[in-house]
Amino acid sequence: ELVNRFDEMIEDLRQSPVAVNTAAANEQHYEVPAEFFEQVLGPRMKYSACLWGTGTTDLAAAEEAMLAVTCERAEIRDGDTILELGCGWGSLTLWMAEHYPASQITAMCNSRSQLQYVQRQAMDRGLQNVEVMHADMCDFDPAKKFDRVVSVEMFEHMRNYQELMRRISGWLHDDGILFVHVFCHDKVMYPFELKSHTDWITRYYFSGGLMPAFRTLTEFQDDLELERSWAMPGTHYERTLNAWLESQDRAADTIMPIFASTYTPAKAKLWFQRWRMFFMSCAELFGFGDGKQWYIAHYRFRKSG
Repeated sequence: ELVNRFDEMIEDLRQSPVAVNTAAANEQHYEVPAEFFEQVLGPRMKYSACLWGTGTTDLAAAEEAMLAVTCERAEIRDGDTILELGCGWGSLTLWMAEHYPASQITAMCNSRSQLQYVQRQAMDRGLQNVEVMHADMCDFDPAKKFDRVVSVEMFEHMRNYQELMRRISGWLHDDGILFVHVFCHDKVMYPFELKSHTDWITRYYFSGGLMPAFRTLTEFQDDLELERSWAMPGTHYERTLNAWLESQDRAADTIMPIFASTYTPAKAKLWFQRWRMFFMSCAELFGFGDGKQWYIAHYRFRKSG
């Protein structure tokens, strides 16, 4: 039954638009002011899973560790031209710009507040090798080719991976690499759908989102061939989310006025609790069963042929 359902969903994805509900998802997460995330995330502003190695005790080190592993697995070389799809608050783009000064990085995001934030950060750090573009993935076309395309926790907002991979293949040079980081379930794929009042994560945080299975992306290799994949325990994300939760609680006095202006004063307390519950419930999800059910996956694809 599960196998049949998986195959049906793969077919559904092939027939879907590249993405759905992008405006709603954008508003839910990515138009919340940077000031909130500056209080909650680590110094690199990495709004995705971090890597907690043996002896890693703080979020800053966990951010650095995952950024380094990402670039290592993407086989980035200084001098490469790099496109980041869905750059968020710029953690990876700015890290690459600093560590690969001869590289030119194009960062694409779907949020004006993130665009302005990343541009400002690049300017403040004196980084001349970053270009930030505002676009919707549904009709994005960079109009040039790259050595590397990287994406961290953006594919979960996409649907038609077949078409997406076809487009990315066209944006890569012949020896180019696509590196993807997603969160996933070990076996089951499911969309985030608003079916009842209990679907609050969909309603407030993840409209149009998809929980891929570990093998979902491996089903779409017409244009890009999977060279290697990695599974990393969900406990890394559990620790990341709990660190964000602790930061939020510590910074309550600073965050409440931010929420009052974002969500109205009457709803500031409600939203403070919603964000706490969001971090808590996601932490429980990724920590469940020692992080072997829901976890983090990395994939390295190369141009076919």
